[in-house]
Amino acid sequence: MSDLFALAMPWWEFILRAVVVYVVVLGMVRLSGKRALGQITPFDVLLIVLLGNAVQNALLGEDTSLGGGLLLAATLILINYSVGWLSTRSRRIETLVEGEPVLIARDGKLLASILKRELVTQADFNAAMRQQGCSDVSEVEMALLEINGHITIVPKDKT
Repeated sequence: MSDLFALAMPWWEFILRAVVVYVVVLGMVRLSGKRALGQITPFDVLLIVLLGNAVQNALLGEDTSLGGGLLLAATLILINYSVGWLSTRSRRIETLVEGEPVLIARDGKLLASILKRELVTQADFNAAMRQQGCSDVSEVEMALLEINGHITIVPKDKT
């Protein structure tokens, strides 16, 4: 029972490990593209589970104590809260963490190279058009890939 709260490394090392893992994983998630964040598939769920398992040892090291796990959880929650707080107060940090919407179609023309770069399929784009009542890209004034991975279609005026 005494080992329940006995830490296998200094308390500050837990915090340092949590900060490093959080920043690196956030960077990797941002680099993976908007589609991965906006449209969860079974493959994405699998990736999340495996990613959690992969970083577990980087966070805990040799420690298996309850105290170490709680300290890590508290640190990760505090980091996440801090990033959210900073994002609401700084446009630069918000852009760095969340990204910006990306134009994927304009004036009836699909920007195919950007669609590929953002890992959005033609089928996803077509579904977004249908949801907005557009049957063809020629009916699209503008299409944006939002920061949450959803596609916003602005139809042309039908005048």
